Amino acid sequence: MAIYKLSCHCNSVEIELNLKKELEEMTRCNCSLCKRRGSIMAAIKLNDLKIIKGKDKLTKYKFGRKQHAEHFFCSICGIYTHHQSYTKPENYEFNVACIDSIDSFKLKDIPIYDGIKL
Repeated sequence: MAIYKLSCHCNSVEIELNLKKELEEMTRCNCSLCKRRGSIMAAIKLNDLKIIKGKDKLTKYKFGRKQHAEHFFCSICGIYTHHQSYTKPENYEFNVACIDSIDSFKLKDIPIYDGIKL
């Protein structure tokens, strides 16, 4: 098991990730929202993501035809931290670039999820 700390830019929000393995199901998405933010996301079960600081600083943006996907951002610095998966509601997807110990620019061959239809 690997434990990572994820944080927004201003460090108002801190999240603990309890990963069973290393990063799983990494993806980029080409929907109108994800395309603009350009993040690499990885999957984690809902119970394995714990907000340890700044829950009151998170703001939510619902997206998609049925407004199912809840995307969370820091209300101070605007950084996207995570969202509940639209296709797998038992998972969160988190912003890999918010983990200081991982250089997301070194990650290659990340598959693209076709989210245009959302």
